[in-house]
Amino acid sequence: MAIFKRGRTYWFHFWWKGEHVQRSTRQGNPRVARTLEATHRTALAKGEAGIEDRKPTPTLKDFSQRFIDYVQTRSAEKPKTVEFYAQQMARLLEFERLATARVDAIDESLIEKFVQWRSQQTSRAGANRSPKKKKTSPQKTISAGTVNRSLATLRKLLRLAHEWRVINRVPRIRLLPGERNREFILSHAQERLYLDMAPQSLKDVATLVLDTGLRIGEGLALDWLNVHLEPASGARFGYLHVRDGKSRFARRNVPLTARARAVLESRKAGSKTPWVFAEDSGGPMLNSSLDHLHKERRETLKMPTEFVLHSLRHTYGTRLGEAGADAFSIMRLMGHSSVTVSQRYVHPTPEALERAVERLEGLNQRATKSLAEGAKRQLPATIPATVPEPVSVSY
Repeated sequence: MAIFKRGRTYWFHFWWKGEHVQRSTRQGNPRVARTLEATHRTALAKGEAGIEDRKPTPTLKDFSQRFIDYVQTRSAEKPKTVEFYAQQMARLLEFERLATARVDAIDESLIEKFVQWRSQQTSRAGANRSPKKKKTSPQKTISAGTVNRSLATLRKLLRLAHEWRVINRVPRIRLLPGERNREFILSHAQERLYLDMAPQSLKDVATLVLDTGLRIGEGLALDWLNVHLEPASGARFGYLHVRDGKSRFARRNVPLTARARAVLESRKAGSKTPWVFAEDSGGPMLNSSLDHLHKERRETLKMPTEFVLHSLRHTYGTRLGEAGADAFSIMRLMGHSSVTVSQRYVHPTPEALERAVERLEGLNQRATKSLAEGAKRQLPATIPATVPEPVSVSY
């Protein structure tokens, strides 16, 4: 019999048919604790505790459908989220040892084997290259970020399995280091070259995102009912209304700059569809179509591969920060879920930091001067003209 003391209370633990049983006796007497352990063993033997009747733990492949059903229900209004988890689940199930493993048997060792296997896979972009390009450019293995997306999905699944009492423990999952963060910021000079080379549809979307910070999906889903070129009562600028997006915080009104308004006025004059950005078929413009145009112009201009469409939104947030906007204002304008996210979009330059300190110094000087002038004005009223003689007090 195995008992041990934790604080003032004795606990017992032992293995029963592959299950680790550990309980507190809530007793400080070792004899009573051993008696309770024996009683519990007897109950197990008689089937009164029900552990032997426990349903067999499903394999990852069998449990995956329950996970996808959960995602589809919880993210019914976010088809891209559902698609993302479905894709990542498919990647996890490609590793046979993981797919056929019972969920409670997935431990750190098996996860590491998956990481080693996944890290050696070639990127699907490389697999889709034309034969001509394959001869000159070797296929690339997938990035750390791609592996980490699969690991994050597995971690979410296992945490749900633990919450639903399918497993008793969630293994520790370590993400791969070296994940590249795309924090490319478009300079004003690069912006001019890019917009001059872009076809009209790409130029208009890029200009709007640069001046409003919309997510690409939000911009392409924009319809004319949510474009307000004239200011609301008491406001100075027209605005865009974002009805929905990545989260509930995406719903917001974004003021229009003069340049953004000019783009929208021009498109509205020739628009024949409800969508601000439409395909020739009349439906909203596809992200893939826009991304194709972007990559062509980026390669022509020999710009860094880190320059993706999302960089336009990142540039907007960075310019807001450099212009003096605080993180809370950036959060509201960009539809972030927390101010912590907004702070990542602020990259103040040395010049911006110096301007901030210069404003602080000016504020301090004005405050000091104001206090000094106030003290001078109060001096005649607070100091009497004659000083009274001291009063002697006898004790």
